[in-house]
Amino acid sequence: MSVEQVLVERSGNSCELCKSSDTLSVYPLPPSNDGSADRAIYVCEKCLTQIEKNADLDANHWRCLNDSMWSQEPPVQVMAYRMLNRLSSAESWAQDLLDMMYLEDDIKTWAEQGVVADEDAEPTRDFNGAILQDGDNVSLAKDLVVKGANFTAKQGTKVRGIALTDNPKHIEGKVNGTRIVIISEYVKKAN
Repeated sequence: MSVEQVLVERSGNSCELCKSSDTLSVYPLPPSNDGSADRAIYVCEKCLTQIEKNADLDANHWRCLNDSMWSQEPPVQVMAYRMLNRLSSAESWAQDLLDMMYLEDDIKTWAEQGVVADEDAEPTRDFNGAILQDGDNVSLAKDLVVKGANFTAKQGTKVRGIALTDNPKHIEGKVNGTRIVIISEYVKKAN
């Protein structure tokens, strides 16, 4: 039996993370994939594009991890752990689930190998190339029209305690009492 056939049978022909049945495919879990079904999951296109960082994380979509984190299948547990880890800096519910999650020692080691690989990702930089961190203070380098909030954030406006996102080109911060996403190249790190 092929890996895909094993995964179709194991998953009941649905995404092992969100239970969708739309456009399913095999996703071998890095970094220690041996080509077997024991090191892969069956996922839908929406989950796959976010796992591979080809789309912004949709936090509401990932609330499905509340169920899939309890799967008996180690690769599903590993991916649930990794995604909760990615979400935990911005979503308190994800951190709560991560705190409740139990993994055997060898499964947790495998899960953390992928988290370490994620940390090697490109850093978030301001327009001068300075690396930004969660909690940094920045100022806007140009006027920004804030869509949906009907105001323009003026150049020089201070944004305190920014939060990094999964996209290294974006940060989040409060301007005029509204939490907005800002392109990191439009800010300057405050000293």
